Amino acid sequence: MDIKLYNKLKRNIVLDYINTFITNLNMQSSVWVLYLAYCGLSMAETGIVEGIYHATSIIFEIPSGAIADLLGRKRSMVLGRICIAISCIIMLFSRSFWYFALGFAIQALGNNFNSGSEEALVYDSLKYIGKEHEYMRISGRRNVIIEISQGIATVTGAVLAEYSYFWCYSTCLVIALLAAVQVLFITEAPVTENMAEKYKNGWQDMRVIETIKQHFKTSYNIIKSDIRILKIITYYSVVFASQTLLFFYSQQYYKELGYNKIQTGVILLLAGTASCLGALFSSRLYRKYGRKIIAAASFLIAFAFVGYGFNNIILSIVLFMAASFSDSVLYPVQSDELNRLIPSGQRATLVSVDSLFFSAAMIIMFPAAGALADIWGIDTVFSSIGIGLIVFIVVILLLNKPENL
Repeated sequence: MDIKLYNKLKRNIVLDYINTFITNLNMQSSVWVLYLAYCGLSMAETGIVEGIYHATSIIFEIPSGAIADLLGRKRSMVLGRICIAISCIIMLFSRSFWYFALGFAIQALGNNFNSGSEEALVYDSLKYIGKEHEYMRISGRRNVIIEISQGIATVTGAVLAEYSYFWCYSTCLVIALLAAVQVLFITEAPVTENMAEKYKNGWQDMRVIETIKQHFKTSYNIIKSDIRILKIITYYSVVFASQTLLFFYSQQYYKELGYNKIQTGVILLLAGTASCLGALFSSRLYRKYGRKIIAAASFLIAFAFVGYGFNNIILSIVLFMAASFSDSVLYPVQSDELNRLIPSGQRATLVSVDSLFFSAAMIIMFPAAGALADIWGIDTVFSSIGIGLIVFIVVILLLNKPENL
């Protein structure tokens, strides 16, 4: 093996850690629900905008994954960062539902280009240098970095938004541009470069359409041939979508309890700290308890929803932290199990299929929860989701042997 290439691919891991930190300095994460309300949108409209975000993901997720496989993860990641920057500009100057919808759609497209590409680039780099067994440990570290970065962004974004939403979204724009520049220092794994060279002429004469169709067909056949892939994707999509909904709508929940943006940001930071610990201990817990940890962590997320119905600030914060810890415990487990079942050539595409399922769950859950919150109140909606999630987990556990989930 070329020692220079070996060192560059090994360096990819450090560069990805840096890129992960920059990318996740998302200042709007703790205030965007409040920002849309400030601009006059109802909870139902907020849910619909988020639904449009995920509908865009449904439409472009698999094509963007194919682009990452065929043209290179690096190019795909750069395109993603550029789209995020454009969406920040739109959000800065929008004041109507349809402009917000456009901003969210472009943001979704940007995340599509990045979705799967980063994980696939890291895994293929490790595989090429013979260290793929370290993926779960590295994935856990990446999640720690994500939580640290998001924790910083959560409080900083809340402080900026308390002063001015303009400064909050302006900072998001600068960070997106910095992330795009940083990606340029990453080295593509040879498997990706070979695919890019192979299909270069196809893109020029439009034969690439047939290539993509074949790519999708192969991915579908892989899913069809191994039911474990479908089970993993379906189960975690519902659980992760539930936790995402809890995180974002908690902004409105704590506002209704009388807390300002900075106080809410601190609460979200506590949840982020718990997430950081979950990512840190994920591999250890999985080695010790095996797949039992999947059910335990999932139930904790469900119980958090139910606990929100009591409108008790201490109880809600404790349960919020427990749910965030559990979510981060589950993510590396799902990612590792899925990557072990996916061939390198279709890895980014099938990881994108995973994101597609997540988006489908969000399209159903987020607008419905927003609309019902306008009628019943956010606390009642949270409790109802928790009960439904408990039923879902119990049914899945009864229908599947632990080793098949």
